[in-house]
Amino acid sequence: MAKNEKTSNHIASKASSVLRSPNSSKSAKSIAGSALAQTGTGKTTSSKIATTASKALDSNRTGKTNKAIAGSVLTQKPGKRS
Repeated sequence: MAKNEKTSNHIASKASSVLRSPNSSKSAKSIAGSALAQTGTGKTTSSKIATTASKALDSNRTGKTNKAIAGSVLTQKPGKRS
């Protein structure tokens, strides 16, 4: 179960920049969109977006900004954490 996590204003600002950038990948924009949708709401991350965010965190090609957004999105995934 999610711990009532919400996207911070700092991460929301980064996510907004990713969405506005024409150079951002489709997966980066998906993750950023999910983060923005969860700003100030009780919404949680879907399994599909969690998988995408996990792959982004594992990738050497993902930048620091996108990794921060992906990490935020993953903390909002309901269910067990190990």
